[in-house]
Amino acid sequence: MLLEVKDLQVYYGAIHALHGISFDIAEGEIVTLIGANGAGKSTTLRTISGLIRPRSGQVIYKGEDITFAPAEQIVRKGISQVPEGRKIFAPLTVKENLEMGAYIIKDKAETNRLMERVFKSFPRLKERINQLGGTLSGGEQQMLATGRGMMSKPNLLLLDEPSMGLSPILVQEIFSIIKEINAQGTSILLVEQNAQMALSIAHRAYVLETGSILLSGPAKEIAENPQVKAAYLGV
Repeated sequence: MLLEVKDLQVYYGAIHALHGISFDIAEGEIVTLIGANGAGKSTTLRTISGLIRPRSGQVIYKGEDITFAPAEQIVRKGISQVPEGRKIFAPLTVKENLEMGAYIIKDKAETNRLMERVFKSFPRLKERINQLGGTLSGGEQQMLATGRGMMSKPNLLLLDEPSMGLSPILVQEIFSIIKEINAQGTSILLVEQNAQMALSIAHRAYVLETGSILLSGPAKEIAENPQVKAAYLGV
């Protein structure tokens, strides 16, 4: 198993955010976490990537316990996060933003090769290579944030709300690129409020409700679940 999350208990002060959640991701999978706002989806990603410390529980990556490893070390081990709200570096150019994503890569030729791979997935970024990140459209900023996440050569990419604020056409585009990234061998943990889109590309899904896992299973089955249809798919 690539990633195993075991009985994570996370608190923000007195607020109990995650109530002992457990799930796993196999090599090559797209796994999605769906749920309402405040369900604990982003907290889960931030705990995996070392930005939040759990009260108890474990995060096991490739058989190694990384629960309390520093965030920078977790990136070096092969986990990269694309944060909610993109959080690109607005005063830096597209090229500089991508170079920031490759800060753990010391070989310049390798950085250039990785950048070309990003440009292959996102040709629009190549056209805007010297443009400041802050002047890009929302969709382009999401492409840049995702490309920056790819620059550290992750085995596991954590995507937090990649469709947020995007037009339906751009959502389709971003999701087809996520599938492409996965087809190239990167495993993906996807947190997404657009449950329909997430379930359409994921292999497996977990439904979170107020910090607990309510349902889990193959994405197609979860998409057909009457409870899920009513709560998240507007059916």
